[in-house]
Amino acid sequence: MEIKLVGVVGAGQMGNGIAHVFALAGYNVVMTDISEDSLSRALGTIEKNIERQVSRGKVMPADKRAAMERISTTLKLADLGQCDLIIEAATERETVKQAIFEDLLPHLKPTTILTSNTSSISITRLASRTDRPEKFMGFHFMNPVPVMQLVELIRGIATDQETWDTLHEVVRKLGKTAASAEDFPAFIVNRILMPMINEAVYTLYEGVGSVKSIDESLKLGANHPMGPLELADFIGLDTCLAIMNVLHEGLADTKYRPCPLLTKYVEAGWLGRKTQRGFYDYRGEVPVPTR
Repeated sequence: MEIKLVGVVGAGQMGNGIAHVFALAGYNVVMTDISEDSLSRALGTIEKNIERQVSRGKVMPADKRAAMERISTTLKLADLGQCDLIIEAATERETVKQAIFEDLLPHLKPTTILTSNTSSISITRLASRTDRPEKFMGFHFMNPVPVMQLVELIRGIATDQETWDTLHEVVRKLGKTAASAEDFPAFIVNRILMPMINEAVYTLYEGVGSVKSIDESLKLGANHPMGPLELADFIGLDTCLAIMNVLHEGLADTKYRPCPLLTKYVEAGWLGRKTQRGFYDYRGEVPVPTR
């Protein structure tokens, strides 16, 4: 089926990035969140990020104006009812995601495709709580969405071929690359990435290295663009912990046990960049390790 109108649920870091790339690719976008402030901030972020692309010669000024005009916002989930495709990009908690889909269902067209940007939660289980498991998929963008080229496409057990083909074509039109992942905990990227981050936290916890030495070792010794602890702060330590818990519970293997130090940081509310403190303190001019 042809996708023209796209709904995005959640105007946070992932949601506004998704709205950004869809609008630039020519899709009309309706973005919703629970507060007007969140929506206003999201529009400001999108405009600033597209302007950065304009300044680098990657986007024409006229295309920026056209993209911003394609994005509308609403506080009502029901206003997404006429969308051809809906992407849920709310917080990484299954109960929250289920509640969103249940609230959406009475308002949808029969042909609307539902997707979740979840980074770890079972697509089959989320789909089973809707009236259209065959039109439900995982649509996992990487952060930051406008920059990262990969999109993981995850089939639930009931996802039909037409839905898969439609979303594969959407990814192509966005100028990104689709990776096919099976519906197992954390899929591909986070199945590999999060245990590495968790192991880095264990390395810190056990005193093998400091925050600085661990990050420098991976940047200079493995050619990673960011150290694992720096990356964890960027992702959000609460998100890292949530994904590790999904892996630990879903695969029942002790190698996925979240590091107690990661849990402690989350309990303290030190979630990384978004709270100004995590493995680094971001309140000054230069990030300073907190351990």
